[in-house]
Amino acid sequence: MNLRAVAKAGFHGLGYTAIGITLVLAVGWWLVRLMKVESDAGLLISVGTAICGGSAIAAVAPVLRAREDEISVALATIFLLNAVALVIFPPIGHAAALSQDAFGLWSALAIHDTSSVVGAGLAYGPRALEVGTTVKLARALWIVPITLGIGWAVARRSVASLDTPPVKKPWFIGGFLAVAALVTFVPVLHAPGHIIAVAARRVLVLTLFLIGSGLSREALRSVGLRPLMYGLVLWILVGAVSLAAIGSGLIAIH
Repeated sequence: MNLRAVAKAGFHGLGYTAIGITLVLAVGWWLVRLMKVESDAGLLISVGTAICGGSAIAAVAPVLRAREDEISVALATIFLLNAVALVIFPPIGHAAALSQDAFGLWSALAIHDTSSVVGAGLAYGPRALEVGTTVKLARALWIVPITLGIGWAVARRSVASLDTPPVKKPWFIGGFLAVAALVTFVPVLHAPGHIIAVAARRVLVLTLFLIGSGLSREALRSVGLRPLMYGLVLWILVGAVSLAAIGSGLIAIH
């Protein structure tokens, strides 16, 4: 990614993006306590719902030192809801008489993964696709501060507990910024950068598949069905509230 594109996307809708992510995480924290969901599994699902689905979970999980079964259940929850969103969001958008701009904004706020936002936007129209992809990119960039914040919190918890192993530092964030800077300021790297990006996307898909392959009856039994129910409830709340806010004009694309 070009750093200029990163900055442009990051400032697009900065206010309601920050408020929206904060509210989702706050409501998620409350629901985790109310529904008695394991804290790490609940946080993974909250981050995936608030930011960008499986990518956010994959970024936060090693910093959080989440268990494999918790990661698998969180990913299964997010991917299941992604599939549902692809089917139901376009009809709901038409029923609510959403413009393409409004639908693109809603899909970016309420659908977990960028790929599913692209699919729903493509089904709704070219402008919906453009708006949804842009806004979702801006949200995806929040992986960086959220992961750093979680890493800081886990590090403090590790200091307080002598039995907790040292926290894994999210070095990949520095790597992301360094590579983006190289692509931005060294033009000769543009062409090989695209090749590396294509390969990286394939490897990310493979990584998420391998993590998801850890989902089993034993994993579900270990974590329980509550994370799945929690993810569904949180998603419905996010979708309903964001749709109401867009319909009332509280948030909009300018």
